[in-house]
Amino acid sequence: MYIKVDGMMSGTGIRDSVNGGYINPAELGLSQALIARLNTWLEQYIDAHCSDYADEAVCRALDKEGLLIAQNVREELPTAKVGYFSDWLAKNVEIERRIWPGVSDVTGVKL
Repeated sequence: MYIKVDGMMSGTGIRDSVNGGYINPAELGLSQALIARLNTWLEQYIDAHCSDYADEAVCRALDKEGLLIAQNVREELPTAKVGYFSDWLAKNVEIERRIWPGVSDVTGVKL
């Protein structure tokens, strides 16, 4: 399974990167706490999109939170390949292993 966390307006926050379309996070078996965090982040990302990503600091903070969410998805679904797509930067980021607790080895984007 290859999935991406993304903040697209029309999505669920989790995209199927192989077959296309969005996946209901509950169907993946994610924890309720992570699903709630994902939903809150998605609402905030949509708000940023609706304001044309006018506040760079907000967008950076949202992408950092999205990367952390993707890392948590990776931890809860250890056999899945998990990525992150920054809608603001229109850039893909692959989520790698943790270097040490709380710090991810995330490549492909400068935030």
